[in-house]
Amino acid sequence: MGTYYIPRNLRGETRILYVFSVKSLISTVVGGLVGLIFYAIFAVLNIQFAGVVTVAIFALIGFLVGTVKIPTLTGVPFTKKIGGEPLSEIIRRYINFRMNRKIYVYTKEEKK
Repeated sequence: MGTYYIPRNLRGETRILYVFSVKSLISTVVGGLVGLIFYAIFAVLNIQFAGVVTVAIFALIGFLVGTVKIPTLTGVPFTKKIGGEPLSEIIRRYINFRMNRKIYVYTKEEKK
């Protein structure tokens, strides 16, 4: 008898604390670290509560960047092209596009 590969659903096994995937945990930590910079500034000004709120907001933004996928909305034309892709992938492609500094022009060929 031969051995056969049985596919398994590994989606739930890559989650940490059920809410965080590895990517969302990393992006939450990065957002929290950016928020800590603002916390240090607010701590110098003796406004620690505003600093804690700022850290929480930046951590939430990081979590959303790591987990949110853009929905495909029929009423909004640009979501047809990017629908279903993670927000982090769209941001990464945008940064690569801005750093490339090349301008691409698409000219549509006319049929005769």
